[in-house]
Amino acid sequence: MKEIKFGRSLVSINRPCYVIAEIGHNHQGSLEKALQMIKIAAQCGADAVKFQKRNNKQLYTKAMYNKPYDNENSYGATYGEHREYLEFEWNEYVELKKCADQNNIEFMSTAFDFDSVDFLERLGITSYKFASADLTNIPLLKYAAQFKKPIFLSTGAATLDEIRLAYDAIRAYHNDICLLHCICGYPTEYEDLNLRVIETLIKEFPDAVIGYSGHDNGILASVLAYMLGAQVVEKHFTLNHAMKGTDHKFSLEPIGLQKQIRDLRRVDLALGEPIKRLWDYEISARDKMGKSIYTQRPLPAGHVLQKSDLLLKSPGGGLPPYKLDNVVGRQLAVALEEETQLAWEHMEYAFEDEKTNISNREAVLTGN
Repeated sequence: MKEIKFGRSLVSINRPCYVIAEIGHNHQGSLEKALQMIKIAAQCGADAVKFQKRNNKQLYTKAMYNKPYDNENSYGATYGEHREYLEFEWNEYVELKKCADQNNIEFMSTAFDFDSVDFLERLGITSYKFASADLTNIPLLKYAAQFKKPIFLSTGAATLDEIRLAYDAIRAYHNDICLLHCICGYPTEYEDLNLRVIETLIKEFPDAVIGYSGHDNGILASVLAYMLGAQVVEKHFTLNHAMKGTDHKFSLEPIGLQKQIRDLRRVDLALGEPIKRLWDYEISARDKMGKSIYTQRPLPAGHVLQKSDLLLKSPGGGLPPYKLDNVVGRQLAVALEEETQLAWEHMEYAFEDEKTNISNREAVLTGN
């Protein structure tokens, strides 16, 4: 897998998981609320915030645009009025991008049509995001790809062949592609996440960055996706689950986003490196809870040690239990009291350089 650079961002397997806070239309058409969400997402540690841009009259048929839309989440009498209420135009987008820049967080947006690509290009967008619904919209993908900016593409409700078709279409223009495993369920139940598809995408598209766009409730799935190889995680973000709108119920509130990012960062810390070590901070616990070889009774100098003379007790820090067979049969060089922690210097050595050899072996075993 490769890396992708854009704007202030670098997505790479050698860097922490790249987190996109998907604001979408959870701002409820309020610029003030959208600006607040950008600031909070930045405070939570997100790498990017993402909005959605549509030219609604170009995107929908007249019948769909004018269709009555009467439900608890509606912001208009028709679907078109509802979508227009939630849509930001030029001045708002300029303000949003400026706010993101001031808060050191990448500004991203999904383009749903050709006019929206042009709109975002004039705005100075540094990458393009396309929803799963446009994975088979090859003309739109090609149109955006000509600007040679990274493309993030969700892959929900698509076959592997369709993903490959979209991938090849973009690669005709550039190689900065991120394929996001996605399931088009709102919300998606855990038994439907099928996260191992991430491993398939890594295998099938080795030159692409692979990520995860989640509609699941909670923060576990993104952590699992990251551990399976996703370098990018996109999660919907809201100020309150109870707010009006269709996406709030499966979006993360600020505390959830903060915990999501915390846990993603902990993955890197927890995985560490594939080298087994005895760490300095483990030694006190090892000595306290471990066991050593102790004398069971007072023993005189010259006594030949038998198993019946010895016990295995805590604390550790002395000769470990696996040395028991090595000390049985040795002669004591000094007298020992009851419950003395046995040490090599208490015993006679079978040959002159044995003490040095034993010391060297102990140093290797303890890492000293």
